[in-house]
Amino acid sequence: MEFIDGTWEKETCGWDVLMSEKMLGREVCVDGAIHSIRNMGDVAFIILRKKEGLFQCVLEKKETDLSIHQIREAMTVRVKGVLLKEERAPHNRELCICKLEILSVPAEPLPIAIDKWKLNTSLEAKLDYRTVSLRNVRERSKFKIQEALARAFRDYLYGQGFTEIHTPKIGSKGAEGGANVFKLAYFHKPAVLAQSPQFYKQMMTGVFDRVFETGPVFRAEKHNTKRHLNEYTSLDFEMGYIDSFEEIMAMETGFLKYAMELLEKDYEKELSILKIKLPDVSRIPAVRFDTAKELAAEKYHRKIRNPYDLEPEEESLIGRYFKEEYGSDFVFVTHYPSKKRPFYAMDDPEDERYTLSFDLLFRGLEITTGGQRIHDYETLRKKIADRGMSEEGMEQYLDTFKYGMPPHGGLGIGLERLTMQLIGEDNVKETCLFPRYMNRLEP
Repeated sequence: MEFIDGTWEKETCGWDVLMSEKMLGREVCVDGAIHSIRNMGDVAFIILRKKEGLFQCVLEKKETDLSIHQIREAMTVRVKGVLLKEERAPHNRELCICKLEILSVPAEPLPIAIDKWKLNTSLEAKLDYRTVSLRNVRERSKFKIQEALARAFRDYLYGQGFTEIHTPKIGSKGAEGGANVFKLAYFHKPAVLAQSPQFYKQMMTGVFDRVFETGPVFRAEKHNTKRHLNEYTSLDFEMGYIDSFEEIMAMETGFLKYAMELLEKDYEKELSILKIKLPDVSRIPAVRFDTAKELAAEKYHRKIRNPYDLEPEEESLIGRYFKEEYGSDFVFVTHYPSKKRPFYAMDDPEDERYTLSFDLLFRGLEITTGGQRIHDYETLRKKIADRGMSEEGMEQYLDTFKYGMPPHGGLGIGLERLTMQLIGEDNVKETCLFPRYMNRLEP
């Protein structure tokens, strides 16, 4: 009889062991993928790729019977040897190989050269060979930064008393209204892919007070831009018993502070690889929507064409204005016009043409939409009727309000956009593992 107790003794050592001073001069065993090979004749340098980074191994012909010609890039191997200090090697360490075991052999050569510092290929080629291109150290680092942002979101909100929820992605009706939903047949019934977890997270504030979710959302918009995806990851939260929609903005600012601190503490290597300078999020300016448009129009001599929404160029100019005037990479734009916000957005009691809502712009790009929601049952129904909408498909949502809901609000953050702006990319497809847009369903 055998019992599994959750532990497993491995012959290979971890990264912390390879980096420790006490292991210098001693024999260790390590595994990884062969990232590159430099054959110098009597000596060959074999660079292993591990999840923590690149590690240099040295194969000397006189020390082993193994031929360098048996070894190829992309093989996975297990090597034994003596760990030595070497200032010219990555991390000042190298392994002098005495034994090498081949674990797997690639069937074909790599389609792109991943050992270059920056991949010299098109975005489409990178996406076609996504699982290969991400073996490049720089490409891979983008998603470690993304990991940090999602990790910070969870950790910070847990610390603020939020409950993590998981809502369905197949529904009977889109949360935002309109036609930009993916329709599908659900056992002979019409259904849609969720545009957001909006209804569910609102309903759950009546249960848990504060909730959050990280998950995919779907938008069936026929766009072909550098800032849009048809499926992206949204960082959502909703909080009850709020005093003002500004409390939501304060919570997001707290998350961003936490995220930047986490990146600085635990992701120094990736920040260095990508040459990222973290933005200052100690204080984020907030400006009304109409004022923001006027400020940008006046300073940059741009005529206001759409009084009800921000055009991409306006977002960019507003971001530029607050960087130049206040040194801030972020700006909250508040009080968006009611006609451009969903029916559940609470109107400003002082001027019902505007809502108690906001967007957060980061370096001139909207990464967040949020605000206070209507929590009164009759007010919500009236807003639906005034919009000429039907309550069909929203019965359970409305019933939640019928039985009482606290003042509440929340937001959604586009994870890929936030990552793109932070690392300085100009196309959101660069910061999505497997992007989905009009012309791509694979890999």
